[in-house]
Amino acid sequence: MDAVRLIVTSRRALAGGGEAPQVMAEVWQAQALAQAIGSRLAVAGPPELRGEALGLTELAGRGCGVLDRPDIALAELRAAQLTELGDARQALLYLGGLLGEVGIALVGLASAADDETTYWQCMEAIDAADESRDRVLQMLRRLADRGDELPEAG
Repeated sequence: MDAVRLIVTSRRALAGGGEAPQVMAEVWQAQALAQAIGSRLAVAGPPELRGEALGLTELAGRGCGVLDRPDIALAELRAAQLTELGDARQALLYLGGLLGEVGIALVGLASAADDETTYWQCMEAIDAADESRDRVLQMLRRLADRGDELPEAG
């Protein structure tokens, strides 16, 4: 499945909300997807993005690492369903939106957390999502600097 379709699926699932465990699972899924997209860009993306994409892979991996891994079957793991990147600009625009929504969801979870462990997991995951989003924005700027127009995310 292409990156944009997977990102849209993640955005819908995250927006669907639910109880804290479901939201945390969707946050983890989003970070794993960002990691997979970063990895794909680092290997086969535009040359000017490869260093930043490697950084995205590391940051998103940290975002997964600070959260408890949800019990997700391999068939349901969106990152494992990534078969093609498609247009790098469009994928990055959508990914930046998803990571922003991840941060917002985590703020809500942290605010309602009943225990310190959940609170601190959320805070560390917020940092990772924010840094991942910053990396995505840097890659979009690099693409814009080469003179290409950026399409609008839907």
